[in-house]
Amino acid sequence: MTLHILPIEGMTCQGCVASLTRTLRALPGVSSVEVSLERAEARVEADPVEAPEAALRSAVLDAGFGLR
Repeated sequence: MTLHILPIEGMTCQGCVASLTRTLRALPGVSSVEVSLERAEARVEADPVEAPEAALRSAVLDAGFGLR
């Protein structure tokens, strides 16, 4: 497993946190997700083959959020 720390833009409330958490957890190969509004980041532990960082970043963008 690999830990990815993704800097997120556009989260404004706990609803955003919940939405992004659900989106990332639904990806194959993801074992844990922690999204922080205060730190404006998502920490995702995932299998590097099943869920490479590019797939995680794409999921964030598809969910309507930005990346720094």
